[in-house]
Amino acid sequence: MTLSPVSPTQRRIVWGVRILLALAFGAAGISKLAGVPQMVQVFDAIGFGQWFRYLTGAVEVVGAVLLVVPAGGFFGGLLLAATMVCAAATHVLLIGGNPAPAMVLGALAAFVAWRLRPVSLSALKEIA
Repeated sequence: MTLSPVSPTQRRIVWGVRILLALAFGAAGISKLAGVPQMVQVFDAIGFGQWFRYLTGAVEVVGAVLLVVPAGGFFGGLLLAATMVCAAATHVLLIGGNPAPAMVLGALAAFVAWRLRPVSLSALKEIA
């Protein structure tokens, strides 16, 4: 498998970001799945129903797990970056509030996906 070349320092930085993101998204996803009252209120304000809270929580937990699995980091970063684009749009268009946290988390997830990207289509096929 051919992945983007990285130095040992870059590898440590990427792993550090992966672990921090996994902790953040794992906690956020679990709070959604557990039905923390604040999360229930937020998803009531969104207006899609509570099924969307469960879906979002599951996506965040799956993304967090993928981030800490060595072969899953690219897919975890990609999944969570896309999720944060949707979260930022939800803040701007539906519920108000500050979209900056979602944008920062999305940028960090995109950084992870970019650093772990396969450099060729054949490498992507090897991962999947």
